[in-house]
Amino acid sequence: MFLDRAIVFCKAGDGGNGVVSWHRAKFIPKGGPDGGNGGKGGDIIFEGDASLNTLISFRYTQKFHAENGSDGAAQNCTGKNGKDLIIKVPCGTLIKDDETGSIIADIFKDGEQFILLKGGRGGRGNKSFATATRRSPGFSETGQKTKERKISLELKIIADVGLIGFPNVGKSTLLSVVSAAKPKIANYHFTTLNPNLGVVFHNNYSFTVADIPGLVEGASVGIGLGHHFLRHVERVRLFLHILDISETEGRDVAGDYMIVREELEKYKPELATIPEIVVANKSDLDIGNEKLDKFFRQINIKPIKVSAVTTEGVTELLNIVVKTLMDLPKPAPMSFEPFFYDDNESIDFKIEKIDDVFYVHGGLVEYLARRVVISDQESFRWFQKVLRDKGIIDALKDMGLKSGDTISMVGVEFEFIE
Repeated sequence: MFLDRAIVFCKAGDGGNGVVSWHRAKFIPKGGPDGGNGGKGGDIIFEGDASLNTLISFRYTQKFHAENGSDGAAQNCTGKNGKDLIIKVPCGTLIKDDETGSIIADIFKDGEQFILLKGGRGGRGNKSFATATRRSPGFSETGQKTKERKISLELKIIADVGLIGFPNVGKSTLLSVVSAAKPKIANYHFTTLNPNLGVVFHNNYSFTVADIPGLVEGASVGIGLGHHFLRHVERVRLFLHILDISETEGRDVAGDYMIVREELEKYKPELATIPEIVVANKSDLDIGNEKLDKFFRQINIKPIKVSAVTTEGVTELLNIVVKTLMDLPKPAPMSFEPFFYDDNESIDFKIEKIDDVFYVHGGLVEYLARRVVISDQESFRWFQKVLRDKGIIDALKDMGLKSGDTISMVGVEFEFIE
């Protein structure tokens, strides 16, 4: 089954907690603090895999959580780091934030890795808080907690050549002739329900061909099947626009050509700039060159005459395709402004006053909150010092904070005493 869209939930590993521990040994009555730091949580990493061509595996597995870091231990032992989780996806997969739709990464090459979410930092043990004036800190730090993110995956097939055209014009037949691909072929519309890929070897040159399911009028706004797969033509370097020159189904070949071109441009104007070779297929059913001449007069484009069934003209077509591809630039990843997740380790903070309570929140507060034990006086004094050093107390005073007022941070309220 072909699947080109998927929703997954990803969470990097939490950092391990630091510990409070005291060195105990014979003849060393005052060994001092020796609590170790917690280990780092595992990262969530996406990796391109050329052997994959669909997102079907994400239909059955949607939650991906990396391993948490282990807690620290006595004797200054640092906890074990959590194991990274590597998620393999087909080359050409876009990773997006599902809430905003913003692109985070474009996994383009085989083996390319991208760290989507970094594991939480490990908390520091009480040994790390010891100073010349604070020799016996009785507090430690909790590990950084990570957030689960909802991610959308979108596959855009990477192919050198895209076969486009109305249904039942012979695209799948041509793909089966020029490559080892075995698409379903039958004499009815919408035989092809999913894009098919094939690799072509011709004159010591290889290239990939994608058979895009038939486009119809209105595909760019959701009519027919084509709107599901128009995204797959965005990465191709060359179009082979296949037409049924025989017109055995009573269609107007020039009209069909214009409809497909208009749908491509409506979907994304940049598609109109992709080079194109027009192919007049089913020429074995056409008697004479009257229809070719008529098409040339109407569109002013001279198509390549072939028959996918008898293979007449196919070699000449491949010669032209190879020559054209050799002159075109190689495919490249999309250009976009990457989206980043806030890891709550920023220095930003925001203050709001509601009903005589000063609420402080932001990345800096989240960062500090996990580094303090409110019930420990020594830890709390350190916390107050950091608030002054970072300018939070001055900012609160500017908003009218006085001795005796209440401050609330990450759900904990305390009274400010000057």
